Amino acid sequence: MRGLGAAFARPFRRAWRATFGTRRSLSIVVTLTIVAFAVGFASNYWLPQRLGYTLLFGLCLAALWTWSSGQGVRVRMSRSRDRVQAGESIIERFEVINNSMIPKLWLEVAEESDLPGHTAQFVTSLSRSSHRNWRVQTTCHRRGVYNLGPITVRSSDPFDIFSRELRFGHRRGLVVYPRALELPRYSAPPANLPGEGRFRRRTHYVTPNASGIRDYEAGDSVNRIHWKSSLRTGSLKVKTFELDPASHLWVVLDLSSQDHVGSGDDATIETAVTVAASVVRLFINQSRSVGLMMFGERLDVIEPDRGSQHFGRILESLAVAQPIGSVPVASILYQQSRRWGRHTTVIVVTASTDPRWQGAIRTLTQRGVKVAVALLDLESWGGRAGAAGTAAELRALGVQVNVVRQGEYIPAVMVGQIPGGPLMSGPAASADPAGGTGNGAATSQPAAQMALEDVAEVSRPEAIDGSESVDEQAAVQ
Repeated sequence: MRGLGAAFARPFRRAWRATFGTRRSLSIVVTLTIVAFAVGFASNYWLPQRLGYTLLFGLCLAALWTWSSGQGVRVRMSRSRDRVQAGESIIERFEVINNSMIPKLWLEVAEESDLPGHTAQFVTSLSRSSHRNWRVQTTCHRRGVYNLGPITVRSSDPFDIFSRELRFGHRRGLVVYPRALELPRYSAPPANLPGEGRFRRRTHYVTPNASGIRDYEAGDSVNRIHWKSSLRTGSLKVKTFELDPASHLWVVLDLSSQDHVGSGDDATIETAVTVAASVVRLFINQSRSVGLMMFGERLDVIEPDRGSQHFGRILESLAVAQPIGSVPVASILYQQSRRWGRHTTVIVVTASTDPRWQGAIRTLTQRGVKVAVALLDLESWGGRAGAAGTAAELRALGVQVNVVRQGEYIPAVMVGQIPGGPLMSGPAASADPAGGTGNGAATSQPAAQMALEDVAEVSRPEAIDGSESVDEQAAVQ
């Protein structure tokens, strides 16, 4: 019986919260109406009775006003793009339309959003059969995935006794990529290039290496048709291509929670992600095959590839990277070392000073893997010391080390090895060649060569190992 009574009372509690529980003006007017009627009928005096009727009529009029103010209202919204880089802006255009013959004297329009710094709220009034337009520009300062929408339109009577809310649209995602700065003086140690023959593999890109021909398929570009073979065989033939023998490059980002400090834009994770994105951008622009590996909630591995679409996939993973991992970078390097051989360069971005991962680096270098390290100095962020000793030990192993400290200009710190000279890194190389200094994560740089907003998700074709036999119908001339 108790459960049945609670179920019966639940709708009444909800109705109370939706009306009297949140509408103070409605509670006051209803209370005054009841008191006026009670006093009037008890005393048989006309004044309280007329006051009660007046208040009751006012309640009905306010309810009708609120209902009519939401009739015929429509909202349209368009956004310039759904993917931007940190520091860039998005532009939203709103159009509020009144399709009814009743003017709208008070409409509050607001867009729900969790994007920092985004405010899309305004109040308007509309005459009959009219519309109003707004333009909202928001600068995206912090990487991540955010939701914008839906749009809420609220209307009420002049005394705010009743209110009505209308929702338009749905939630739409916005991806803010991390900053990817230009690194004009950075270079990673080159790995041993594989020889010709068995290390070649087919690719869907056009390269100088035409390996054979195949039958034409719908969607093939006309410039890939091999006309001599087509005339000789009587059917259209398309050239196939192979990649140049080149080493793969891996970026390993440490997301262990014990190796990061700070919060907000000044956190070490923001600098680490900016460094990783900048390195990826550099080698993608050089048409190198770049992969990404990091361990947050789970192991996230993006196999090496090249091109703007692959760059977009890496940036999307870096946009949501957070230092919540429990696996130290040493364990990742030991467990995943089977992926890397003498034809691989590994760039580790970490703030760890644990001697165990230095042993993992030693193991990789003994196997012929070329290693470079971008080491964040936690002491400059108010954390533990030891980065200088770790950098010295790694350099003794022949590893290229770039020490990044808080507030330093990242492109000036990320400097490669000068032939015949020492490694330039740290304070000695932290001066901006243009004379400027500052936090690289907050420095405006020229836009990337990739059009990030045009990046689309496509399935990555499987690489065909060069050791497999290729059924060539004719030699490419």
